[in-house]
Amino acid sequence: MDEFRFEITEEMEDERIDKCLSLLIDSLSRSFIQKMIKEGSVTVNGIPVKGSYRVCAEDSVVFCLPKAVEPDIVPEAIPLDILYEDDDVIVVNKPKGMVVHPAAGHYSGTLVNALMYHCGDSLSGINGVMRPGIVHRIDRDTTGSLIVCKNDLAHNCIAEQLKTHSVTRRYHAVCHGVLKEETGIIDRPIGRHPTDRKKMAVNEKNGKHAVTHYRVLKRFSDHTYIECELETGRTHQIRVHMASIGHPLLGDETYGGRSAPFHLQGQTLHARILGFCHPSTGEYLELDAPLPSYFVHLLRVLK
Repeated sequence: MDEFRFEITEEMEDERIDKCLSLLIDSLSRSFIQKMIKEGSVTVNGIPVKGSYRVCAEDSVVFCLPKAVEPDIVPEAIPLDILYEDDDVIVVNKPKGMVVHPAAGHYSGTLVNALMYHCGDSLSGINGVMRPGIVHRIDRDTTGSLIVCKNDLAHNCIAEQLKTHSVTRRYHAVCHGVLKEETGIIDRPIGRHPTDRKKMAVNEKNGKHAVTHYRVLKRFSDHTYIECELETGRTHQIRVHMASIGHPLLGDETYGGRSAPFHLQGQTLHARILGFCHPSTGEYLELDAPLPSYFVHLLRVLK
């Protein structure tokens, strides 16, 4: 059982205990914290509290978090669109709607389930049993290139390239509105949204350095087809950055604030180009994932 201990500061005084803990532990949802409070896992000054309790300065809060029991992940015969494969890595073209790795509510039908069937035991183990081989990820409704590592040596090599921003990652997207400039750079820090912990946001105070380069591929009457290249790789980076300049991605209800037209399922975003140095040979490889059929059809409709 993990134990979190906090001393309440004056800035947090009179906040509800559940909100206070959700700010202190941003990896846990407020609803989960409320459940733990009901189960008696939270004490203040040694006394179990209710969710309505409002904290006082210098309160001593202890949160006992039970160890998570990781379920068995079952290999599933799900077809994979493989762009490249050898003994070290496999690059797949992920379809829309597929979650990359198992998590609460998604223990089957994920890319990991498919990879375990295809690769057997040949996946790196650095990220644990829930994320074998996974060194980076893309959102459920984002399509395109994803590199998966088959051994720990390859995993460490690709992870280092991601850390130093030497992996080429170029995405194709359609955004709302017509961009005036042919190219642009968005350099705005990204962090957790201050009130909605499930979202990210431009956060000048607590955000991490984030840079996106974009260029116009084609303009339509009300939309723009663009290519975005990641200089950094923050969660939801392209989606947050484009929304921050008033051009959210088409279909992105989370950051666009609009219902999806054209019967879209989530944001129109495709990881097209993925380039990296091979972990064994050092050779630079660059893979091009063709646009999915829905994206091609949408471009025809917009034209």
